[in-house]
Amino acid sequence: MDLFDKCTNFTIADELIKKGIYPYFHALETKQGPEVVMEGISEIMLGSNNYLGLTSHEEVIEAGRKALLQYGSGCSGSRFLNGTTKLHLQLEKELAEFLHKDECVTFSTGFQTNLGIISAIVGRNDYIFCDKDNHASIYDGCKLSYAKDILRFKHSDMDDLEKQLQTVPLESGKLIVTDGIFSMGGDICKLPDIVRLAKKYNARTMVDDAHSFGVIGEGGRGTASHFHLEKEVDIIMGTFSKSLASIGGFMAANKSVCNFIKHNSRPYAFCASITPASVECARAALKIIKREPQRIKRLQEVADYARKKLIEKHVDIKNSQAPIIPINTFDNEITFLACHRLFERGVYVNPVISPAVPVGQSMIRTSYMATLTNEQIDKATDIIAQVLGELNLLKK
Repeated sequence: MDLFDKCTNFTIADELIKKGIYPYFHALETKQGPEVVMEGISEIMLGSNNYLGLTSHEEVIEAGRKALLQYGSGCSGSRFLNGTTKLHLQLEKELAEFLHKDECVTFSTGFQTNLGIISAIVGRNDYIFCDKDNHASIYDGCKLSYAKDILRFKHSDMDDLEKQLQTVPLESGKLIVTDGIFSMGGDICKLPDIVRLAKKYNARTMVDDAHSFGVIGEGGRGTASHFHLEKEVDIIMGTFSKSLASIGGFMAANKSVCNFIKHNSRPYAFCASITPASVECARAALKIIKREPQRIKRLQEVADYARKKLIEKHVDIKNSQAPIIPINTFDNEITFLACHRLFERGVYVNPVISPAVPVGQSMIRTSYMATLTNEQIDKATDIIAQVLGELNLLKK
């Protein structure tokens, strides 16, 4: 079999294009915001992770512009060598202080952050305990590690996690890793139970706060803060590409852990550093989050209002606690068709299909921004209900 046979046999994308329901790579023609223009169509944006609406904020844009003029377009090197500016150090200090941790280490992307942490911290005699619904970057980080075993526990099933913990030696190194807010389901992890089990079985904890930072917790500090467990969680991971309106990622932990990661993580050591403009955009966004905690409150109000409207219109939504509201559509092709019709009528959403979810559990993922108005949500939910009604997907 030729190496490229798998490429020749991959036809699903072309088939969907022929049917006119291919849902990916729609080109933006405007900034990210509550309403955008994509391929000439005005869309209410219900498919972005720009939770606090800061990607278009004038202060964020101006901070990036000034850094671009002062430092140029990039560092052209890793943090070890010529890729560290004083801006990187300032951002790390500010994030560590905000999250009440000793230190912070920044990476070039959020995906790379999980690769860099897990692959470095978990050694040959260690074990990883991973929620089945964790993000793909966590799974890839697990694969890159030299873990003796990777044990997946049923989604948010603490009995199953404990059973898994009981199968390995108590004295062994163990990392329990979980999303804070799960990116597909929008539910929050059972962090108090995870921390309790970690103490009982001599394990360490890592929380991926990509969808939690700027969303939950005191002033948007994330999942550990939400549960008042900041001192109990060993590693907090986050990304700049959502609430922090930039690109990159970070981990916050104690000094020794951060120092070890900086000197042993290959994805950190052998990748060019975040551009100065991206650093300054993230710093500006963090300043706004500190100054305007009402944005976090408004985000929850928007999500609650959207959830209420969808329920009123008999839309079959999954139970979520965050500004991520999944809508059940069950079948892959029906999901693509629904997203296509929504796009044509001015509502942008994201399809989630197998194998990302089990067969028969396809869904439309809607996500919300603090800058959306109730009027925009009214209009969008009306269109969603109309399209799903045409496809016989509304609850009876």
